[in-house]
Amino acid sequence: MSTKKLLSPLALPIYVFAAAIFLGAALLCSPVSHAGADVSFLDALFTATSATCVTGLVVVDTGTAFSTFGQVVILLLIQLGGLGIMTYASLFFYLWRRRVSLTDHIAVGQSLMQDPSFHLGHFLLRVLACVVVIESLGALVLHLLDPQGFSQFSAVFHSVSAFCNAGFGLFPDSLMGYRGKVGVNLVIMALIILGGLGFTVLVEMYRLGRERLRPRERLVPRRNLSWYSRTVLSTSAFLIILGAILLFVGEMNTGSAGPDKGDAVLAALFQSVTCRTAGFNTLDIGHMGEASLVIMILLMFIGGSPGSCAGGIKTTTFRVLAAFGRAQMRGGRQAVIGRFAVDEGALNRALTLTIFALGLVLVALLVLCFTEGATMAHHLAPGRFMDILFEVVSAFGTVGLSTGLTPHLTPAGKIVVIVLMFVGRLGPIVFLSVLQGLQERPRYQWPEQGMLIG
Repeated sequence: MSTKKLLSPLALPIYVFAAAIFLGAALLCSPVSHAGADVSFLDALFTATSATCVTGLVVVDTGTAFSTFGQVVILLLIQLGGLGIMTYASLFFYLWRRRVSLTDHIAVGQSLMQDPSFHLGHFLLRVLACVVVIESLGALVLHLLDPQGFSQFSAVFHSVSAFCNAGFGLFPDSLMGYRGKVGVNLVIMALIILGGLGFTVLVEMYRLGRERLRPRERLVPRRNLSWYSRTVLSTSAFLIILGAILLFVGEMNTGSAGPDKGDAVLAALFQSVTCRTAGFNTLDIGHMGEASLVIMILLMFIGGSPGSCAGGIKTTTFRVLAAFGRAQMRGGRQAVIGRFAVDEGALNRALTLTIFALGLVLVALLVLCFTEGATMAHHLAPGRFMDILFEVVSAFGTVGLSTGLTPHLTPAGKIVVIVLMFVGRLGPIVFLSVLQGLQERPRYQWPEQGMLIG
């Protein structure tokens, strides 16, 4: 196995993310980061992984266990992980030397864009401008809505955490205290949605918005959103609205959303949005009905959009699989979305990603059933298989929601969840591509034969 293959552009983000996690764990493990009792290295590693992978699962309370220094470290890890450390590295080299290496160009291009042939420098500057403006506005509005609950640091922390889809909060009950606060809910939801759309879509919307404000020239037609951006926006809207309706029905039956229907609608909409891998909650997840938990598991597994702060198999994968299923039922040969058909390569990647993701979730589920059986019997309702499944999908989708199992994980269970968060943030397709790149392609083909299916 050559060193060149181990240092391929696709493998480089894996090493950089791992290095950032261990550096963050070392800082969080130091006494200066602690507000009270010491935090073990495993808990610090878990927190650093959760922050860098913008997940939000916590084994210790962020607001009370860590000092201001520790919270700043977590905030920096969230910001680095949300935008991608390779993005920052490339931006640094671009501003410093006005040129970027081919390795960085390929690595950032494949992680942020559906088309790697783009002007990296201009794109990165637009991304940075969008992020600074969105997070600053979010922090300002949160502070103005509740200056006491959202102090200046708290407003910045929650704004960055929401936009990066991290789900880390400084309140012990997440945002349950703001269940009926329409303003706070809308700001957090807007940040989550913008962070989950993907930087490709954000930059395109920003560019088109600027063009709309300029005087229109004759003979110059206005550009519209691309097919990719329209697919992302329509699929995201469909999942949010459908999820909110189903969660509203589910929680009105259980009564956990409260008697007020207005608050219940707002809570259902918030939970549908936050399942896009954000991790905040205004409802007690541990007391939600199993129908609602199943809906949330499906939303968490799908996640956000490619090149965003979100995890999961991504909205485009879901849309491609839905188009493929519809084509198969109708006897069609192509998976059609809007005005175009998906090419065979994208369809194969969608199928491969989904199979790999399901396999990873099932393996982790089986392992946690062995390691956490006794824990569930003591701390949760005995035999609640749904709690472990919810935890596994939440970790893989880098969501951060939990029914209450996370603080009680065994050391073995914490390691399993750490691996899930790491793979889920970078994307299973990255690891598959690296594994394929490390192996030689066979120079022969096996004879083919039919197989009875179904």
